[in-house]
Parts: sequence; structure tokens; C-alpha cells
Amino acid sequence: MISTIRHLSTAALAIGLLSSAAYAETIKIGVNEPLTGAFAASGTYVVNGAKIAAEEINAKGGILGKQIELVIEDNKSNPTEAAAVAEKLITRDKVPVMMGAWGSSLTLAVMPKLMEYETPMVVETSSSSKITTSGNPYIFRIAPPAPVEAAAFRQIVDKLELKKADFLVINNDWGRGTAEDFSRMFKEKGINVGLVETMDQGAQDMSAQLSKIKGSDSETLIVTTAVDQLTLIFKQAAALGLKKKIITTGGSQNPDQIIAQAGAAANGTMHLTTFLPWFPEKTPNPKATEYFIAEWKKRGFDFAGCTESFRGYDGIRTAAAAIEKAGKPEAAAIKTALWAIDVKGLNGDIVFKKSGPEGKESGQSQPNVYLIEISDGKVGMKSL
Repeated sequence: MISTIRHLSTAALAIGLLSSAAYAETIKIGVNEPLTGAFAASGTYVVNGAKIAAEEINAKGGILGKQIELVIEDNKSNPTEAAAVAEKLITRDKVPVMMGAWGSSLTLAVMPKLMEYETPMVVETSSSSKITTSGNPYIFRIAPPAPVEAAAFRQIVDKLELKKADFLVINNDWGRGTAEDFSRMFKEKGINVGLVETMDQGAQDMSAQLSKIKGSDSETLIVTTAVDQLTLIFKQAAALGLKKKIITTGGSQNPDQIIAQAGAAANGTMHLTTFLPWFPEKTPNPKATEYFIAEWKKRGFDFAGCTESFRGYDGIRTAAAAIEKAGKPEAAAIKTALWAIDVKGLNGDIVFKKSGPEGKESGQSQPNVYLIEISDGKVGMKSL
């Protein structure tokens, strides 16, 4: 009886959400991002990019004759908070679609709420493969999962002459998943895998892990974490005299911020990234890239934030395109429409392909992945 009552309550709530969304004066899109805590810098960049998209859409008349309204909530870089924010956005703010939640652990925590309330979410950053392979049909990801990033790296790994690699990754689903996916690819390519060291997301001192890695016989170190921690790692590695080829993954490195904060310690580091704001002419949509960068600068934001903020910009444009395609701001219709959209994103066309168990597939777009290198305090394309 309890389960029946719960089922009926959820159904009643869904009907209420549909009717309230249909008669609202604005069309709401939820934004579930880390604005405080360990990932605050990245989350803030994403939110600011989202605001540019909303302003652009509204300046052109909005969608379905209404302005869009971003309902922005801080998940505090905490999975429990991320799940609570998702429930609040759906049940109190009545959003029919949302974007989030930056980190993989944050997004994984939100996913049961999407299933419970049958509400779709555009995933703009998270890269854990579990997000699109666990059977959640309300997930639509525009960022590359770790296996896609590893597959892209596979095409150039021979030219880098890697023989053995260690890992230093953030101790969450994102970091551990990246180590697993890249290790699998390395082994398939005949590259040995050495140490796999982890660090907590709030850690400030990684010298113990770096000292172990310095003493290993690998020539390469793969690092996965957010930009603030990367800066500390590069400084501490330089102080220890660690002389290894360092390559970061995840596309959330913010090379310009690294250069500004780590200085010479960043020279020689390489980074897998999913956007090239330094070279608009090399992006899939040069004019769109130039427009976005100009809008970003016009608002007084640091150029360094472009490598993260474009995700929020494309994420909101994706959600808005689905609402327009659906013809109504209702979750079920938007979910269906997400499978039919084709958005010209800043890093390629956003078209969703099925990923995961049959009948419960998530949507996964296939963005481009690039390798850049910091040399003499400047960002450049890695010559291969």
C-alpha cells in the first residue's frame, strides 16, 4: 500500500508540474552547479556562460513566445546537496528540464531524482562513463565521457612516445573512472601502467603522492582534477624536481589560470581540452566561437574562463532547442525532443546518440578533443 500511495503521489506531482509549466509567464530551466566548495571556480564559469546563452535567446524573442528564466542553485560541490538541489528545482521551482551538475559524483547523485520525477537533464561537464551507461534515460550529455577522451588520445599516443605512465587523480567517480579508462587504453597500446595515486578533492598538499611518483620509473604522469588543485600540483611537482611528461585530462584545466597562478611550473605541461578559445579559426564554428568570446569579454569576465564557460553556454542552448522542438515546456516532451535536435555547438554539432542498456539509453553527444601545450607561458597546439 505504501508503494502504491508513493506512486500515485509522484504521478499527481507530475501532472501538477505539467500544468504549472504550461501556464507560467516564463519558461524555466534549472541550473544545478557548484558555486561554493572545491569546484566553485569551474561552476561559476559554467553559470556565467549559461547566462550569456539565456540573454542571447531572450534578446531574439525567447522560445515559444516566452522569455526563458534560469533558476540557478548552488550544489556546494557536494553530492548530497546536488541531489537536494535537483529535487528542489523540480518540485518547488517546477523546472521541466535542467543543466548540471559539473562533477561526475555530483551528477551521479542527481540521477535518481531525474528518474523519480521523470525530468531530463543536460550534462555539460561530467565525464564518468557510468553516467551514460547505467540506464538513465533522462541523461543527455554534451561533454565527452572519459572513454571518448581516451579514444581520442589513442589516436596520437604513439607520436608522444609514451612507454609507461603513472596517474594522480581526484578520488571520486571522475578521477577513478578516468584512470580506469586510460589504463585500459594504454594496455591495449602496449604502454605500461605504473602507480595510480589519488587525492581528496579538498587536498592542498600532494607532495607525498608526487614524491612516490618521482621515484617511479615512468616517464609520464596523467593528472585528473579541477584547475585549483592542478595549479598546486604543478607548483609542488616543480619544487620536488619532478621531471616527467605531465598530461591532464577532463577538459576542466583552464590553462590560462594555470599559467597565471603556477607560472613557470606550468611550462611543458600538456592538456586534453574540448574547446579552443585561443584559436577560434580551428574550432568547428569559428564565427560562433568569436561571438561567444566577444560576449564573454564584454561582460568583463576573464578570458581564462572560456574553457569552462562554453559548456554552460552550449548546455542552455541545447535545453532551449529541445523546448522549442517539443513545442511546450513539459518534461516528457522535452525528453523526446532532445533525441531530435541538432545544435551547432562551439565544439561541434550536438546530436545525441544512444548509450547504455537497451530501452533505458542515455543520450551522448560526440564533441571534439584537442591536445594543447603550455610553453613559455603561452598556450599552443601540441605539435605532433
